[in-house]
Amino acid sequence: MENKHRLLMVEDSQTLAAIYASYLSGREFELCIVDSLARARDEWPRFNPDIVLLDVELPDGHGLDLLKNPPDSESAPEILVMTAFGSSEMAVEAIRIGAFDYLSKPFNADRLHVTLNNALDQRRLKSTVDQLAELSRERYCDFIGGSLPMQSVYSIIDAVAASDATAFVCGESGTGKELAATGIHQKSKRKDKPFVALNCGAIPRELMESELFGHVKGAFTGATSTRQGMASAADGGTLFLDEICEMDLDLQKKMLRFVQTGEFQKVGSSVIERVDVRYVCATNRVPFDEVKAGRFREDLYYRLYVVPMVLPPLRDRGNDILAIAEHLLETFALKEGKQFTGFSPNAKEQMLKYEWPGNVRELQNVIQQAVVLNQGGVLRTGMLSLANFVTNPSPVTSIKQAEPAEIVNAVESVEAVEAVEAVEPLWVVEKRTIEKAIEECGGNVNKAARLLEVAPSTIYRKLQSWENKAVTSGATS
Repeated sequence: MENKHRLLMVEDSQTLAAIYASYLSGREFELCIVDSLARARDEWPRFNPDIVLLDVELPDGHGLDLLKNPPDSESAPEILVMTAFGSSEMAVEAIRIGAFDYLSKPFNADRLHVTLNNALDQRRLKSTVDQLAELSRERYCDFIGGSLPMQSVYSIIDAVAASDATAFVCGESGTGKELAATGIHQKSKRKDKPFVALNCGAIPRELMESELFGHVKGAFTGATSTRQGMASAADGGTLFLDEICEMDLDLQKKMLRFVQTGEFQKVGSSVIERVDVRYVCATNRVPFDEVKAGRFREDLYYRLYVVPMVLPPLRDRGNDILAIAEHLLETFALKEGKQFTGFSPNAKEQMLKYEWPGNVRELQNVIQQAVVLNQGGVLRTGMLSLANFVTNPSPVTSIKQAEPAEIVNAVESVEAVEAVEAVEPLWVVEKRTIEKAIEECGGNVNKAARLLEVAPSTIYRKLQSWENKAVTSGATS
């Protein structure tokens, strides 16, 4: 059965109120009748009407005063003004103030039904618009983008934030897994408590337990004082375990007990401590594949993999790419004190075509490099270091046979390439930086990763990519 709509009638004449009530018999209305402004103000918040039938001339005041200052309620009702002293001026004034429609007394049942149906249609339309607006958020927490895949992510964050269930965020590197974790924390009841992030892939295995649970003085060489761990720091708040699949198997056993009971012991201590934390985990791997490969405990997987959330890669987010790029351009231009007016149409087209293997993090690097190396104005394609995009200027023979407009485009393309001829591709700069970091750390990739603030898996993946690039290049030369 359809839910009844709530109708508040403010009418001081008992006879007219009874007549109007009879008009509504058989309709889907729950009716509340009051005879004064004072009673209307009392009943309005309690009754939470969908529609208000408001008389203008009342014993204790003018109905338009209530229309100007309606009481607070869960949702704003549609207000229909009615009076026996009507005039076109009063009708215009009532609608200007906020009335949906105007009824001149006397009116019959048909006129009332038509007006009420219109008001209900208007209410349904407003509800639909509000729902669509909610489902089409262009920004959410620290995310930018209104694409359909991101709307799904926003909805999951809303749902999981309302509980203490563990969220497990998956996705490629650079898709914003930590932003999702902070979003869950910001929307949760723990938002005023600490948010503590621990990158399980950036800390050497031998130090990981101490980092997580803390240690007492003398627990190991170099432990010159007692130290609180991340678990204690996150008490009452959220503990974000990034790259959880990088955690050593031995520590996973202790992690399981910690998740189950909230209890732990500092390294070198026999004292059991207890905290209240909410867990959010993240990985750029497929968690169950890690379980099947024996690198991740199955019991810990089922304990943590409660509410999965998969962040879409940037290439699947459509025009979000341009929205994020424009935000980054504005941010970096302000930071560098430069004036950029946006992207050229061709630059936008190429950014949408590019695969973005490094996702938002790569986009950020590309835009920052373009801002640093150029002086401003329109940011053109030639200023963007897209690793897989190569501008191929037309041969001279083609230019000779081309139309004038094509010649201009070809020349501009050549000029764009020449303008950035001295700029190294981004991957070359990145490769040199990573190799130098590994060399400085004596070949210790984990230590280099920690200094570079990336996961070791990221470095290994890039090293493999560069090795494959070198093999391919050698095979084709």
